[in-house]
Amino acid sequence: MAENKPLEIFKGALLLERKGKAFYEHAAQQIQEPMVKKVFEMMANEEKSHIEILTRQYSHLVREGKLQELHYDLQPVEISGKILTSEVKNEISAAGFEAAAVSAAIGMEDRAVRFYSEQADKSTDAIEKELFSWLANWEKGHLKMLMALDDELKESIWNDNNFWPS
Repeated sequence: MAENKPLEIFKGALLLERKGKAFYEHAAQQIQEPMVKKVFEMMANEEKSHIEILTRQYSHLVREGKLQELHYDLQPVEISGKILTSEVKNEISAAGFEAAAVSAAIGMEDRAVRFYSEQADKSTDAIEKELFSWLANWEKGHLKMLMALDDELKESIWNDNNFWPS
């Protein structure tokens, strides 16, 4: 286990996922546009899945002193093409709450990627390394999708305000 603090690492991971889930749920409640709401609801559900997996591993670690070998049925899916439809892009106001939520989500997902990647790199335990690598890859998918959406919003702002050089 990394740094001989496995329980603290799992507490940090669970806190990270719970904050993400709470943020996505709150954002989904505030968003009126149905397709954008669906994106944030999907993100909240994925964070919930991560919480369940981390909770099982934490409980097993407390009981058995080691992680449980898991087969990760859930796999990160290339979602940006499926989610970033023109309908979703059109529903997001570049200067509105949705854009601010996307920006905040990018920061959260970036922190998650760095946290999980660092834990995977530090780990000498094969199961722990696999778990944190799996989570890092999943969060990278979230980050990629959000960054693509943010890029679309920037383009929209530039186009709407005629910022392009003549």
